[in-house]
Amino acid sequence: MKFLMGLLTSTCLTLGAVSGAQAADIELVPYVTGINTPLAMVQPAGDARKFVIEQFGRVRMIDADGNLSPQPVLDIRNKIVTQFHDFDERGLLGLTFHPDFATNGKFYVAYSAPINTQGDLGQLFWWDHSNVVEEYTMSADDPNVANPNSGRIIHSMSWPQFNHNGHWIDFGPDGMLYISTGDGGYANDWGIGHNVTEGNGQDLSVEHGKILRIDVNSTDGDQNYAIPADNPFVDNDEAAPEIYAYGLRNPWRCSFDMADGRLFCGDVQQNSFEEIDIITAGGNYGWRVKEATHCFDYQAPDNHPASCEAEGMIDPILEYKNCTAQPDGCLGISNTGGYVYRGSNEAWAGKYIFGDWSKGFAAMDGQIFIGTEAADGTWSMETAKITNMDGNTPYILAFAQDAAGEVYALTSVTTGPNGTLDTIYHIKPAN
Repeated sequence: MKFLMGLLTSTCLTLGAVSGAQAADIELVPYVTGINTPLAMVQPAGDARKFVIEQFGRVRMIDADGNLSPQPVLDIRNKIVTQFHDFDERGLLGLTFHPDFATNGKFYVAYSAPINTQGDLGQLFWWDHSNVVEEYTMSADDPNVANPNSGRIIHSMSWPQFNHNGHWIDFGPDGMLYISTGDGGYANDWGIGHNVTEGNGQDLSVEHGKILRIDVNSTDGDQNYAIPADNPFVDNDEAAPEIYAYGLRNPWRCSFDMADGRLFCGDVQQNSFEEIDIITAGGNYGWRVKEATHCFDYQAPDNHPASCEAEGMIDPILEYKNCTAQPDGCLGISNTGGYVYRGSNEAWAGKYIFGDWSKGFAAMDGQIFIGTEAADGTWSMETAKITNMDGNTPYILAFAQDAAGEVYALTSVTTGPNGTLDTIYHIKPAN
């Protein structure tokens, strides 16, 4: 989903390590199929079921035997903007379950709704939609179905363009709800709805281009959430107090490491590079001053200046070439964040499995990568060789992780939220 400043720092992968690495052999084993554009699959704590979201607006349930229930858990297609048939970055984008789901039955969805008419009147005719996080509760009569009338909007923000929504959501080990937000869309962090001077990514007064952190177990005034007292900008009168980290373009799929709680995000960049970040409180990840580790000029996005004001900005742990502007030796056009593997294959323990949507739009050519952290904290990556597929790999939409630490690839055979032909694969070592 299109949807760095000189030499790379010591925390980053050198591009030469990509081309010279021996590819890891993997298999993509079908887990469930017959779904629409799956963008997240989540297994609640202590629950044998998994739940998957379809981009056009349904939550589906997968039972302990891997059977996809024909009855949706929740259908909110009526709440979602009309989507483009061929390609769209809006829809039902995020899903997570309350840490106490087993007792309170609460879960949360993130979706693209028609623009909020109670917001700024100046945005009604120019902005595209609202990104909403809404809470639902499972039905008291059927544990596999949500109460459709239980919806309670937790967080909403107006969105100027159709793209760069981010809108991954999850609870951290601290019990707080984290929300990823893109820079507002279009391109180059520029145009309608963007800070003209510095871009939304660097503007702490807006929530676009950020990781947000909120407390859904409390309320504050007319908000259905509270601001955690230890949020990094809570005492800054010029910053939105929800902000946990900033300087992001389109954080498309993030995850907490099951072992140590670190927050990994794949941040989709512009035309030249893609990046993976480890997010820390108060961190500035560079956009739009930088694209990955390179200085960025929003007026000449493919020409990277030799220097820029980047003091204090955090470099990604991994980067690779984007095929849009760098077809020679490139690996994809839109990064898809993944998960640190904590499953049964000891050889993969601690490795970060992630990917790229495709090397191009014209034909599906999804990519899967495996990142490895060295003892000194530096990272390298290799391109996985998928041994059991003939032809091009489907578009890589997202990744998922089950309670056992196993990792899955969520894929599509179309560029838009169409039909029910898509598949979730279990990623396994090749035999």
